[in-house]
Amino acid sequence: MDNLRIPSIKRKEKVRILVNGQVIEAYTGETVLAALLAAGYKIIKKNPVSREPRGALCGMGVCFECTVTIDGVPNIRACVTEVQEGMKVELDD
Repeated sequence: MDNLRIPSIKRKEKVRILVNGQVIEAYTGETVLAALLAAGYKIIKKNPVSREPRGALCGMGVCFECTVTIDGVPNIRACVTEVQEGMKVELDD
């Protein structure tokens, strides 16, 4: 995956999170959604009925389109959850 972050922006401490078993770099203070998008993830989950791919929509905790499983807990909104070192994020396959 590509790093889509703007290089001129000063960031806080670097942390690593696991996304479907792959290590990606994130920064303290970033949301899980921001880290996913910066790492190039576009599909966050799949519609539970049609299985069509879904991406983030509102990015502010209203729409629930960015729900993921974090450290084994399902249906966590990625857009309002800050990354933590070693966090395990699971996206729908």
